Amino acid sequence: MDTEPSPYPLRLTGELAPTLSRGLWLVKWLLAIPHFVVLVFLWLAFAVVSVIAFFAILFTGRYPAGLFTFNVGVLRWSWRVGFYSYGALGTDQYPPFTLKDVPDYPARLEVDYPASLSRGLVLVKWWLLALPQYLIIGVFTGAAFGGYNQVSQGDNHGNAWLYGSGLIGLLVLIAGLVLLFADRYPRGLFDFVLGMNRWVFRVAAYTSLMTDVYPPFRLDLGGTEPATASDTTPRTPAPVVS
Repeated sequence: MDTEPSPYPLRLTGELAPTLSRGLWLVKWLLAIPHFVVLVFLWLAFAVVSVIAFFAILFTGRYPAGLFTFNVGVLRWSWRVGFYSYGALGTDQYPPFTLKDVPDYPARLEVDYPASLSRGLVLVKWWLLALPQYLIIGVFTGAAFGGYNQVSQGDNHGNAWLYGSGLIGLLVLIAGLVLLFADRYPRGLFDFVLGMNRWVFRVAAYTSLMTDVYPPFRLDLGGTEPATASDTTPRTPAPVVS
C-alpha cells in the first residue's frame, strides 16, 4: 500500500540562511513597511480578482489564466515578505518587488494551473468545506488569517498577511530571541514554522478557488516539499501572461 504523501498543487519552499544577523529582525517591521503598503493594495486586487474568477468558474469551469497568474503572484509576494519578516525570519535578503518567480530568492511559491474546476464546488468550498481548515490555521496565524479572509471576501481591511498572535508568530518570536542571544536559528523550530506556513498557503489557494484539491490535514515540515514518487512527473505551473 502506498503511504507516501500526495503532492499538492501549491508548492512552498524556504531555504534557511546559514548565517543571520542577531538583531536585524528587531527592525524588519520597519524595513518591510514598503512591502506591507504594496501588499494592502495587492490583496484588495486579489479579492476583486477572486470574485471575477468565481463567476468565470461558475459559468465556464475555468479560472482565467491571466487572473490566475496575478493571484499566484500575490501569494508569492506575500510568502517572500513573510519569510523575510515575521512569518519565518528565514533570511536577511530583502524581498524583491515583483509578482514573478525569482529563482535565486530563498523563498519560493508555485501553484499548478488547473485544466478545469468544478462549477458546483466553487459555491461551497471557500466557506463551508473550508471551515475545519479555518479553525486549524486560525491557531497557526491568530488574527492574521482573519484579516486575509476579510480581504478575500471584499472587506476593506489591509492587514491580510501581517502575522499576528498565533502559533507562527509565537515561535518566530522565540526563534528571534534565540538568534539574538545564541546567534543561531534552531533547525527544528524552522522546520515546524515552515510546515505551518505551508498549510496556511495551501488553504489560501483552495479557498481562493485556485484548486479543487482539498488541503491535507498534514503538517509537512521543513523548507522543501515532501518527496514523492510522482515528483519526477512534470507539473503545470501558473501560465505566464506577457
